[in-house]
Amino acid sequence: MLSHIRKTCRRIIGYPDEDIPVISPREWAEKLTHDPARRAIDYVTSLFPIFSWVTRYNLGWASGDVIAGLTVGIVLVPQSMSYAQIATLPPEYGLYSSFVGVLVYCFFATSKDVSIGPVAVMSLTVAQIIKHVNEAHPDVWAGPQIATTVAFICGFIVLGIGLLRLGWLVEFIPAPAVSGFMTGSALNIVSSQLPGLMGISGFDTRAATYKVFINTLKGLPRTRLDAAFGITGLVSLYAIRWACDRLSKRYPTRARWFFFMSVFRNAFVIVVLTIASWLYTRHRKGSNGKYPIKILQDVPRGFKHLGQPHVDTELVKALAGELPVATIILFLEHIAISKSFGRVNGYKIDPNQELIAIGVTNTIGTLFGAYPATGSFSRSALQSKSGVRSPASGLFSAVVVIVALYGLTPAFFWIPTAALSAVIVHAVADLVASPRQVYSFWRVSPIEFVIWVASVLVTVFATIEDGIYTSIAASLALLLIRLARPRGHFLGRVTLQSTSEASSRDVYIPLNPDRHLMNPHVKVYPPSPGVVVYRFEESFLYPNSSLVNDAIVDYVKEHTRRGRDMTGIKSGDRPWNDPGKSNEAEDAANKPLLHAVVLDFSAVSHLDTTGVQALIDTRTEVERWADHPVEFHFATILSPWIRRALVAGGFGVGTLSTQMHEEIAPVTRYHDQYIADPQHADPSKGAPEREDDPEALANVNASPISVRSSSEGTVRSVESDPGAPMMLPSTPFFHLDVATAVRAAEGGVTRASSIMESGKD
Repeated sequence: MLSHIRKTCRRIIGYPDEDIPVISPREWAEKLTHDPARRAIDYVTSLFPIFSWVTRYNLGWASGDVIAGLTVGIVLVPQSMSYAQIATLPPEYGLYSSFVGVLVYCFFATSKDVSIGPVAVMSLTVAQIIKHVNEAHPDVWAGPQIATTVAFICGFIVLGIGLLRLGWLVEFIPAPAVSGFMTGSALNIVSSQLPGLMGISGFDTRAATYKVFINTLKGLPRTRLDAAFGITGLVSLYAIRWACDRLSKRYPTRARWFFFMSVFRNAFVIVVLTIASWLYTRHRKGSNGKYPIKILQDVPRGFKHLGQPHVDTELVKALAGELPVATIILFLEHIAISKSFGRVNGYKIDPNQELIAIGVTNTIGTLFGAYPATGSFSRSALQSKSGVRSPASGLFSAVVVIVALYGLTPAFFWIPTAALSAVIVHAVADLVASPRQVYSFWRVSPIEFVIWVASVLVTVFATIEDGIYTSIAASLALLLIRLARPRGHFLGRVTLQSTSEASSRDVYIPLNPDRHLMNPHVKVYPPSPGVVVYRFEESFLYPNSSLVNDAIVDYVKEHTRRGRDMTGIKSGDRPWNDPGKSNEAEDAANKPLLHAVVLDFSAVSHLDTTGVQALIDTRTEVERWADHPVEFHFATILSPWIRRALVAGGFGVGTLSTQMHEEIAPVTRYHDQYIADPQHADPSKGAPEREDDPEALANVNASPISVRSSSEGTVRSVESDPGAPMMLPSTPFFHLDVATAVRAAEGGVTRASSIMESGKD
C-alpha cells in the first residue's frame, strides 16, 4: 500500500524513473548545522576580538601604542571641535564623540590602525539632517537632540547588520562610487567653510556647493578681520607640512622627528592663533557682548549631557527619510578605510565585526550626548605612521580627550572659529581624489570613471544625499547590466607545442580572438563539422538565459544546414515564421549537419530554473532544426548544485531523446501538450501529427549512447578501484575539461550519424 502511494506521488510530481545520484538539500542542511554548539561559541567569542590579543600584550606594544595614541589625541581634540562646527553643534559634542569613539572601539576592533570619531562627511550629513528637521518642524527639537537620535538609530541599524552577518552588503558599492561621493562631499565641506574662514556671512552655507562658492565670491567685499586668523592658519598648516616633507627627504636620519613636527601642526597653529586671539580680543568686547572676531567662547567642562538618551518617536518619524543615507555613510567610509589599512599593513579585517564596533560605539555614545562617529582616514593614517601596535592605542587617545574636557576648556573660549575652519579645510582637502587616482579609474574601467564623475557632479550641484544615491544606483545598474549582458564566445582549437619537451596540448580560445588579448596571426581551427563549442562568461541566471539561447540557436542556423530538405516545400506548408531562402539548396550542400553542442561551464558558478529552461529550449530548437537528437556536453561544472539542476533538466545522462518534456518549471499548470499547436505537439501525448508537416521531427527511438572518451582520465588514488573514472559514470555527458568534452562530442558524430541512418531505414 505504501509502495503504491509512493509511486503515485512520484508520478504526480514527475519524479524521474532513473534515480541519478545528485546533491540533496539534506546534505546542505547537515553541513550548515554541523556542531551547532561550537558554532555558537565561535560566534560569541568573535564578538570580542580583544580576547584574541590582550593576553599577549607586552611593553613593546605599549610603547608604540602610547606614542600613537597621544599623537592622535592631540590631533583629535582640535579636529573634533572643528567637525562639530560643520555639524552645526556646540564644540563639546565633538569632544564627546571623540572620547567614546576611541575608547569603545578598541574592545571590538579588528583593525589596529583605524581611529573612530567625528569625521567631516558624517558631520556634514548631520548638519543637513538638522536643517531638514528644523525646516519641517521649526523650533521643536534642538540640534544636539536630533544628532544624538541619529547616532542612536543608525548605530542600532549598523549593529543589527553586523550581528546578522550581512556585512557583505557593503561590497555592492565599488571604490569609484565611494571616491566620487567623498570627493564631492569634500568640495561641499570646503565651500561651506570658506565663508567662516573669511568672516563672511549673510547667506546659507548649507546650500548646494556651487551656490556657496558663488555667494562667497560675491561676499568678498564683506570680508572681516576673521580672515587674518583663518588665512594665516591655513597657510601655516600647508607651509609646515611642506617644510617637514622637504626636510625629511633632505635629512632622512631625522625623518621621524620631522614627521611628528608635521603631525602637531594642527595643535601648534590652534595654540598660536588662540593666544593671538586672546591678546587681541580680551579688551575689545563690544557693548552688545560680541568680540571683533568670532570665537568659540564658553565650552562646558566635563560631560554635561551624560545620561539616558531621549528618543522621541515623533522625531524619529521626522528624520526617517534621512536615516538611509546617514547609515550608509556611517559604515561605508569606515569599512573602506579599515580594508585599506588592513591590506597595506598585512592583516585582514572582519567587516561584520567592524560594523558591530561602529554600532556599539554609536549606541553607547548617545549616553554621553555624542553625535555619529565613524572611521577617520586622516587620523587612521596618522595612527598607522606613528607606529601603533594594537587597538589599545585608543585608550591613550581617550586620556588626551579627557584632559582636554576637564583641564583645557577655559582656553577653548578664545579659539577663533576661523582657525577651526582652516583646520577643516586643510584636513578635508586630502579627501579630494588626486589626478593620478582619477586617471587610474579611467585606465581600469572607463564606465566606472563615468560613475565617479556623475557622483561628484551630483554632489556638487545637488546634495550629498543625491550624490550617494546616484553613485549606488549607477553601480548597481552597471552590475545588473554586466549580469544580464555578459560575454560569450564560440571556441576553436589551438595546439600548443612545448619548447622544452616533445609534447603538445589543445586549448580552446574564441574563434575570432581579440587582438588586444593574443596574437591575431594565430590560426584558430574550428572543431569538427557538426560540433559547436560555446563558452559563457557569467553565472547562467534568469537575466541572461535568453541571451545564450539566442546566441547558440542563431549560430547553429547560420553555420549548419537544416536536417530536413525544405527545397521542395511549398510556401503554404512552411511555418509562418520561416520564409525560406533563395539559396537554401546551396547552403545545405556547403554546411554540415549539427551533431553536438559543447558548453564550457568553467565560468558558471550558479544555474537557476530559468537557465535550465533556456537550455531545454535551446536543445528543442536545435534538434528541430537538425531533425535528429543532438548531444549536449558540459565541461568543467563547478558546483554539485549546477550538476543537480542539469540532471533535472534531462542533461548529462547517457540517453538521447527528442521527446523530453519542454518545460521543467512552467509558469502555469497548462503547458507542453496543452498549449502546443498541432505542428509542434508531442505525438506521444495524443496530439495529432500532420504527415506533411515539414517541421515535424523524425521519430527516432531513444537510444543509450556512451560518450565516455578514453581521454576522460582515471584516478589512481581511489582505493577500491585504482582505475576509477574521474567523472561520475551516471552522467557521461559531463566532462572534466573542454578538450575532453570536444573529443567525446567529435567521437559521437559517427555514432549519431549511424543512428540517424538506422532511424531512416
